[in-house]
Amino acid sequence: MAGKVIIFSAPSGSGKSTIIGRLMSHKELNMAFSISCTSRQPRGTERNGVEYFFLMPGEFRQKIADGEFLEYEEVYKDRYYGTLKSQVERQLEAGDNVVLDVDVKGACNIKQFYGDRALALFIQPPSIEELRRRLEGRGTDAPEVIEDRLARASFELTFARKFDKVIVNDDLDRAVNEAFDAVKEFINSEV
Repeated sequence: MAGKVIIFSAPSGSGKSTIIGRLMSHKELNMAFSISCTSRQPRGTERNGVEYFFLMPGEFRQKIADGEFLEYEEVYKDRYYGTLKSQVERQLEAGDNVVLDVDVKGACNIKQFYGDRALALFIQPPSIEELRRRLEGRGTDAPEVIEDRLARASFELTFARKFDKVIVNDDLDRAVNEAFDAVKEFINSEV
């Protein structure tokens, strides 16, 4: 049986990666990450076709021109990231429930493409103030980076209503359980 698409999006610091990580440990959900493409060079032990498909910037632009991406973004000049339709389809046909961790615009594009075959989940922080506290608590970003992330978060929050389900992460265990229930119900539905 073909798999389904599960899209996650959230402002930085909302707990999305932690929630996804916990869900991935539930084997009955049969979740597998989509392997994205990037035009950056591999880092450390990264291998082509495992962490990413590594493309030259020109190859990436050609795939954009050919309409091969569900979503993509040029993060910096000639530094692209994107999700190939063919890769997601291959994983779906293999029976995987494909997990996509993307920004809000990418999430909306993928949801529009797959319609009822996709579940779009938005992980929301309880408030911008709590998000600030979490980002500062990480101790990994300079104050100006935190301000940029908070400004981006305010923008991203305006997209929440476009998602199938919004999960407010004010209690991690409750948020994980809510996400688990939503994903399980979706993958067991007749779509």
